[in-house]
Amino acid sequence: MVKVTQELISRARAGDGEAFRELTEPYRRELQVHCYRMLGSLHDAEDALQDTLLAAWRGIADFEGRASIRTWLYRIATNRCLNARRSASRRPAEQWSMPSVEPPEPTRYGEVAWLEPYPDALLDGAVALSPETGVEQSESISLAFVAAVQALPPRQVAVLILREVLGFRASEVAEMLDSTVESVSSALKRARAGLRRRTPAEPAPASDSAQERAVVARFVSAYEAGDVEALVALFTDDVFVSMPPIPLEYEGRDAAAGLFATIFRSGRRVSLVPTRANGQPAFGAYLHGATRHGGGLFVLTLTGDRISAFTRFDTSLFPYFGLPLSLPGTGDE
Repeated sequence: MVKVTQELISRARAGDGEAFRELTEPYRRELQVHCYRMLGSLHDAEDALQDTLLAAWRGIADFEGRASIRTWLYRIATNRCLNARRSASRRPAEQWSMPSVEPPEPTRYGEVAWLEPYPDALLDGAVALSPETGVEQSESISLAFVAAVQALPPRQVAVLILREVLGFRASEVAEMLDSTVESVSSALKRARAGLRRRTPAEPAPASDSAQERAVVARFVSAYEAGDVEALVALFTDDVFVSMPPIPLEYEGRDAAAGLFATIFRSGRRVSLVPTRANGQPAFGAYLHGATRHGGGLFVLTLTGDRISAFTRFDTSLFPYFGLPLSLPGTGDE
């Protein structure tokens, strides 16, 4: 295996594009997930991945082999993501997009307008973790984790993900970031503290478990019926409702109840088509009518047998989830 890799490296250094592809293709998916964790946006992650591969192609002639190809690629990807995090051109916030509904006053206004979900279909074989890491596999890709790290300083995010999620040694991370082991250890300590304040304490039920299926079935029944009381009964006391890139956020059961009561009073009804995002239950929502047009992508965060977060995204993400932009009508005009 080592001999084959060395041969590919030699050919790639000589300008053989096919050899370069063979070297890098095994890491493409996990690198995209890494960029997604760093940036919180599927679109930004795709851009960062392409930048990473282009930089690697241009720099392969100078690859000295002191680290593995994988480690070298992670160094490039991490630094491309740090540059993107510092950029002022992140996805801008948008205005409320339901003209027939006047939203109640939000609890607060969110700052992470660029947050996007990640399709489970792209995660197969892409979530690379070390057994020594401190972050569980499901947690490391959850929407709560990805959203929480967006609020941390960029270098803390890089250190946390490289050390706690991917299991790189402190010395490797220090070299990747042109830093020192002491600086890396300090950044990790601060990142851990910041993350604990922002992530749920109780875990979600196992994917596709009986407990998860029961909560999801109750949610679908309540939401499609426009039953606010049944829906709110599923929420935790501190449920958090957000809708990036719209900055309105509603925290707490009463605030969430006010929002959904306003939406359902408008007469808006939807059909929910199941999918999965970030290892969590998700749905394409389709507005009833002669043609059912997409009305948003919903992602649920479950805590025990309750819903602790409801996140709504726009329909621009439907193609990534294999969801059509419209369905045949229900007959409701």
